[in-house]
Amino acid sequence: MRLKDKVVLITGSGSGIGRSTALLFASEGAAVIVNDVSEQTGTETVREIQAAGGQASFFQGDVTDPDSVSAMVDQIIQAYGRIDVLFNNAGISGVGLLHEIEPEAWDKVVNVNIRGVFLTSKYVLPHMIEKRCGSIINMSSCVAEIGLARRASYAATKGAVLALTKSMQVDYASYNIRVNALLPGTIMTPFVENYLKNSYDDPSAAIESIKKRQLSEELGFPEDVASAALFLASDESKFVMGSPLYVDGGAVFGKNA
Repeated sequence: MRLKDKVVLITGSGSGIGRSTALLFASEGAAVIVNDVSEQTGTETVREIQAAGGQASFFQGDVTDPDSVSAMVDQIIQAYGRIDVLFNNAGISGVGLLHEIEPEAWDKVVNVNIRGVFLTSKYVLPHMIEKRCGSIINMSSCVAEIGLARRASYAATKGAVLALTKSMQVDYASYNIRVNALLPGTIMTPFVENYLKNSYDDPSAAIESIKKRQLSEELGFPEDVASAALFLASDESKFVMGSPLYVDGGAVFGKNA
């Protein structure tokens, strides 16, 4: 029970990494606040947690809308009294060469991936400051540190999240608030599965090609990232501050011969 009695807010936890993390955190004793723009997927995560004997509530909210985020955080504080851990997981991908990306598509990726981290942190931090305790986990990506074809908008936002993480840590260390980032590699989420099916004539061949990005020559799974998030959320990582935690199968620091 590594998160016993902790109140945890996970944005974008209706599916994929967010859902896996919510399930794991609940099994470790946390009261999990499931957030998603989709009520259907968010409540399904809550049902799974409760069916397994865990504690969870769903709060719908759009992380790009300050009024929505502010209202959500106020409701959580009224219901639970505090937020011990914030996992800024909500995010979307963007695919395309820079000169081909429409401004509206660029802005959407920036709004969700950067503005979403900013707004949710902005409204949660005052409550952590008041308690002089907290852990914030920001979802970056290994593409913040390596070049990957046709991922300009996504890479730009994830690099920004990594830089933001380090600055936040400096600003809030004196309040006993830790801020760290996760940098996953290619993770087999429902989004990635759909992307492969819709973008390649032979999805199986595409998967085999993508596997070669990692030294492990395997793709990651949501549970791999959830386990890393659990470490950063728990008191076991009390001396880990402003750090990037790579969950990428060796994509950043290695290359297959």
